[in-house]
Amino acid sequence: MAQVAIAPACRRERWRNRWVQSTNDSQFGYFRLSSGKFYGHKEKDKGLQTTQNSRFYAISARFKPFSNKGKTLIIQYTVKHEQKMDCGGGYIKLFPADVDQKNLNGKSQYYIMFGPDICGFDVKKVHVILHFKNQYHSNKKSIRCKVDGFTHLYTLILRPDLTYEVKIDGQSIESGSIEYDWQLTSLKKMEKPSAESKDWDQATEGKSQDWEKHFLDARASKPSDWNSELDGDWQAPMLQKPPYQDGLKPEGIDKDVWLHQKMKNTNYLTEYDLSEFENIGAIGLELWQVRSGTIFDNFLITDDEEYAENFGKATWGETKGPEREMDAIQAKEEEKKAREEDEDEQMMGRFGGRENIFKGFHKRNEL
Repeated sequence: MAQVAIAPACRRERWRNRWVQSTNDSQFGYFRLSSGKFYGHKEKDKGLQTTQNSRFYAISARFKPFSNKGKTLIIQYTVKHEQKMDCGGGYIKLFPADVDQKNLNGKSQYYIMFGPDICGFDVKKVHVILHFKNQYHSNKKSIRCKVDGFTHLYTLILRPDLTYEVKIDGQSIESGSIEYDWQLTSLKKMEKPSAESKDWDQATEGKSQDWEKHFLDARASKPSDWNSELDGDWQAPMLQKPPYQDGLKPEGIDKDVWLHQKMKNTNYLTEYDLSEFENIGAIGLELWQVRSGTIFDNFLITDDEEYAENFGKATWGETKGPEREMDAIQAKEEEKKAREEDEDEQMMGRFGGRENIFKGFHKRNEL
């Protein structure tokens, strides 16, 4: 899978050709290209910024479809809640290639939803939601997001061995098993026994034979003159053969019978694609915000963890320091301005008092 980097922060009007604003609802909020009130680099830090309060937003960008089957899937981007978010989403969604971009909305099917969500004092979490078996499944662990006004780097890693990792600013904050941390064990079912397996159970029930050495003769059939009422239930004879292994099938032993015993009483998932998606083709923002001002940038989809790490260092890593420095300078300037305005008001208050004193003095002299 090739790297898919989608950086709206550049090339001014070209981002409008890459990103499609949904027209599903005329009340959807609009995005603009902005680096915000403070930044590390005026051009490099330009991203998609929400502009209207109390609005839903829906915008997406398409790319060449791919499958991550058998490969690691990494989703990475930066988000900045410059407005000091009080209630709203800062997450992204990964969509199938056939998503209707013009009609993108909250009901549009997605594969993955990842990123911060903040609302009041209770909700300050990182969503990691996966689509599996026509349902959405959330990570059962509580992953806390950043709540300040600076730019932060969010990274999700889904590996083919069904492990995952969530990083913020390059640091791992959560990891584990996709199967267990998404509570997908509830989807496990017992294999329905086949007719052959029932025969096997009946034939071996109460017997002490070692099944690794004794096998049901799958080729045997009940004699035509067998009388069940007189002779009892017919049972196929047992064969003593080497166990079925290393891809070799011993003569006279049915593979399905042998495999049934190997799988007997074991749980299994009917599908093993918990982190595999066949037709990934778009990334988007579909969210709600009470106060606008969030900036999204440096979108990356790849299967190379080292590449993602280096990409993060070359983007967010280069501008995070200068961004904080600019914010500190602005804070000092605003503090100085506020202090000067306060002093001016106090001075005007004193002059106003003296003027009243002089007026009173002139009135007394007139008397």
